Amino acid sequence: MSLKTYHSKRNSQKTPEPWKDLRRAAGRTFVVQKHAASRLHYDFRLELGGVLKSWALPKGLPFRHGEKHLAVHVEDHPRSYGDFEGAIPKGQYGGGTVMLWDRGIYKPLSRSPRKDLEAGKLHVELHGEKLSGEWTLVRMRGKGNEWLIIRSDRDLRPLSARADDRSVKSGCTMKQIEKGDPSRKQAASGEKVEPSAGRKPFPPFIETMKALTVEQPPPGDWFYEIKFDGWRALALCGREQVKIMSRNHRDMTGIFPEIAHAIERLGIGDSILDGEIVALDSQGRSSFQALQAYRLASESPALFYYVFDLPRYNGGDLRGRPVEVRKEMLREIVSDAGEMIRFSDSLGSNYRKLRNQVGALGLEGLIGKRAGSLYESGRRSGAWIKIKIVREQELVIAGYTDPQGSRSGFGAILLGYYKQGKLVSAGKAGTGFSDALLRSLSARFRQMQRGTMPFSDARNLTPAELRSAHWVWPELVAQIRFREWTGDGRLRQPVFLGLREDKAPRDVVREDIG
Repeated sequence: MSLKTYHSKRNSQKTPEPWKDLRRAAGRTFVVQKHAASRLHYDFRLELGGVLKSWALPKGLPFRHGEKHLAVHVEDHPRSYGDFEGAIPKGQYGGGTVMLWDRGIYKPLSRSPRKDLEAGKLHVELHGEKLSGEWTLVRMRGKGNEWLIIRSDRDLRPLSARADDRSVKSGCTMKQIEKGDPSRKQAASGEKVEPSAGRKPFPPFIETMKALTVEQPPPGDWFYEIKFDGWRALALCGREQVKIMSRNHRDMTGIFPEIAHAIERLGIGDSILDGEIVALDSQGRSSFQALQAYRLASESPALFYYVFDLPRYNGGDLRGRPVEVRKEMLREIVSDAGEMIRFSDSLGSNYRKLRNQVGALGLEGLIGKRAGSLYESGRRSGAWIKIKIVREQELVIAGYTDPQGSRSGFGAILLGYYKQGKLVSAGKAGTGFSDALLRSLSARFRQMQRGTMPFSDARNLTPAELRSAHWVWPELVAQIRFREWTGDGRLRQPVFLGLREDKAPRDVVREDIG
């Protein structure tokens, strides 16, 4: 869409308003800006067709069901205007103070919002920091640019006077914004002002939501996604750079710089993507062994970042929004991201059919998400579930045994998991190691040796295994594929897949069903 009218009304040398548009994929953002021009009003803007479609609301948005307010359709604004807050000089078009009053995402309640807008009726659901629910925009016949905005949902609770006069970007009041930079104002007045998240180089780290291991999905409305065999990673998107973080707070940007650069090209600031970094095998399946080979630089498999959630966008915390809304927003953000950044789409809700298909393809399993679920940081509430077709388990390396025959390095690794804060033996794994990996791990083990056994319970180890054991500090986590647990708590047919450098040893527990 053209911004010709927007530019013709403004002088870029005299106004601080944004001039250029954002270089990022289209999304479904909305903003409301409180604007003290010649008359105080609110500007309502919806991202659509590459611009911010805009209406001036003399009385703001209605909060009561069926209530109607005037909405004057004005010129399209660049998407970069959605972050604008400041003072437009007097004498310039729209001169006065502008506050970023609310922001968030919206969901069109029709298949073609652009056609609906052209036809003069647009129904949307807003998910903002202050506003939530449904509104309808209706063009009045014979009234030119005059529309109505109607509250289509149940009554919305009125905001407090404090909330109404506080920016969602800076925490400042209209008077504070009018006086200039919030930090200078704070120093002069001594008043505490919450800093803008957009001013920080990166958004704050959040704990990832966890999935509960189950054998069958419980009753309820579920949809399913592929369970990838890779590294869980958050992409913290700053103003200019992206930081890739593991779930245990490890900075992995240096390991996967190409993924960080690919996300940077999206141009999304103050946002967090949640996903899985994977390497694909020759059959197009995610393979933890292939990812480990990339990590050791012994192979160069194709890397991908499959994103499945959007807990934060454009400074707004979306964790309290339904998963369907977050995923739809994420889909649009990464739709033009290129080959390396991929959207993890829903496979549908037919569990039996999907389980059979996943098993036939040799994939690890399924992730189920309860419809309408929120993003619960750090919790394993059961709103997300994982159903494993191929059994895998993260286990802590507690020691190793001597090699036999012509094998070098070590024979097997001794494994365990934490139970009530104590390390318990889970047996050993002696297959899955390449020669390069045997050398690499042997060198690390020599630096980690200790004189005593770290297990509190090793009853399932044989006397011969205990006599040949060399103990190490429990600092490394291994990914193990196996057939089943034995009655005495050992793994049957275990195969080493790689190291989990994104997992803290103390977080490793036995993943029983339930």
